[in-house]
Amino acid sequence: MHPIRRPEYTASIGHLFGLQMDQLELFELPNPCIGVCESDNRGYCKGCLRSRDERFNWPQKPVAEKARILKLLAQRRKRREQKSGGSEAGYGPATELDLFD
Repeated sequence: MHPIRRPEYTASIGHLFGLQMDQLELFELPNPCIGVCESDNRGYCKGCLRSRDERFNWPQKPVAEKARILKLLAQRRKRREQKSGGSEAGYGPATELDLFD
């Protein structure tokens, strides 16, 4: 017997990762924390680039919400790399970049 599928989740998650809902249900989406837990002046983590709200209760977040956050983080990392000249070396409090302007 197959579980009841919600079309909005199937469409959004499948679109984000090119997978069917069945495939995502088999795998837990990773916690993006890299152990550099320091917030910038806007409340975004300098390590994983999540906002306070995005970091709060990660294990309890629905799969669709985790997928949405992971997609945002990929976009933020790309912006950070572009603003720092393609290298994350030297990124830190003294050279903090505004990732969200």
